[in-house]
Parts: sequence; structure tokens; C-alpha cells
Amino acid sequence: MGDTTTFDKELKRGTLEMILLRLISERQMYGYELAAALEKRGGSLFRIKEGTLYPVLYRMETAGHIEARWETLERGVPRKYYRLTKSGAKFLEARIAEWKEFIAAVERLMGKEKIQ
Repeated sequence: MGDTTTFDKELKRGTLEMILLRLISERQMYGYELAAALEKRGGSLFRIKEGTLYPVLYRMETAGHIEARWETLERGVPRKYYRLTKSGAKFLEARIAEWKEFIAAVERLMGKEKIQ
């Protein structure tokens, strides 16, 4: 048997950008909000650390898929909110189509039979 932890990490790494873009497409969010939404909707598999989250956000910002703006709330704590750009929406749409195609192919390969 292989190391499922490594497999889970690779799956997460391969889908995290798409998932973050999907969350941001619903509404503007700041980093902690994104991390909380990931864990709430994805369970413990998607509990991520800041050291994982922010490099992905910076990469997506550099690529032009998201834009950031700073906002200081009543308590004076500045937060960096992320929103999806038009190119990010197109990128997300393409990734979702690829994901659906991938899932369908894996399901065809796995078949309906139970593994003994």
C-alpha cells in the first residue's frame, strides 16, 4: 500500500487553486475567511495553513486571476480582500470543465465493480 497522506496532499495541491477561485467567485473574501470556508465545506482534508494558502493567492494574483484590495474595518484591523477578475472567471470555467472531464475519465477507468 502507498502513502495515502502523500496522495491526499497531491490531490489537494492539484485542486486548491481551482477551489479557491470557486470560493472567491461567490464573493470577495480575505485569507482567514477563505481558509475557514475551505475547512467548513471540505472538511479536515482542506484544513490548510497560512504557509500554504498565501503563496497560492499570490500566484493567482500575479497571474491576473484575482485582484486584492485592503480594507480596514471598525476595529482597525486591515484585511486584504480578494475578488475574481474576468480572466480569472474564464480560467476557472476552463479548470472546472477539465475537472469534470477528469472525474468522468477516472470513473470510467474505475468501473462499477468492487475492488477485492
